[in-house]
Amino acid sequence: MIRNIIWLSILVLLVSCGGDDGPPPAPEGAALVFPEENSECTTGTDINQTSTQVTFRWMASNNTENYTLSVTNLNTNVPQNISTASTSASLTITKGTPYAWSVTSRNSNSDQVASSPTWLFYNAGSQTTYAPFPAQLVNPLSGATVQMDIANEVLLEWSGADVDNDIESFEVFFSETNPPTTSVGITNASGMEIPVGVESGNVYYWRVVTTDLEGNTSISGVFDFRVL
Repeated sequence: MIRNIIWLSILVLLVSCGGDDGPPPAPEGAALVFPEENSECTTGTDINQTSTQVTFRWMASNNTENYTLSVTNLNTNVPQNISTASTSASLTITKGTPYAWSVTSRNSNSDQVASSPTWLFYNAGSQTTYAPFPAQLVNPLSGATVQMDIANEVLLEWSGADVDNDIESFEVFFSETNPPTTSVGITNASGMEIPVGVESGNVYYWRVVTTDLEGNTSISGVFDFRVL
């Protein structure tokens, strides 16, 4: 009888020590390799007069079974997506066009996903000079609800880049109509933020036009936000 009690106690102890091993490890974000950030991609394979096939490459990331490559035409904002278990994938894209690309890491054992940084590049075309990349709007995020400061203002922030590294200015358009029509200021190449006056309860729209030293321009997408 005592021996049975001892064995039962040992069994209970073993079961209790088994415990929960915790959630499976989440995938990690991949490090991008090619096309390089803010570069001109000249190594594509010609498909026809307007398109080339470009091979995108990235580093393997931990706890990842497959990747989704997303490549977005910045002129049309139309994305192309492809899934692969490899660390490279090829897509046919338009010549002389700016693109943004990123990679999402996934693991079937985890509900979580991880995203790489987003890199911009121009797919080479016949031109010898390039318009700036469309400005990437950073803050406020589109659809956000924000609190104005004590001066009844909200700070608009963005980032800009250019293959030729010759950005001259950014012009910010901001209004309660979509698309925004009112210019609220022009900053130089290093100025990528501007405060704007707002009123509580209103929805605002904003976009940025980037101009380089040769007069080339690009227009960002439109973001909107609501003020508390």
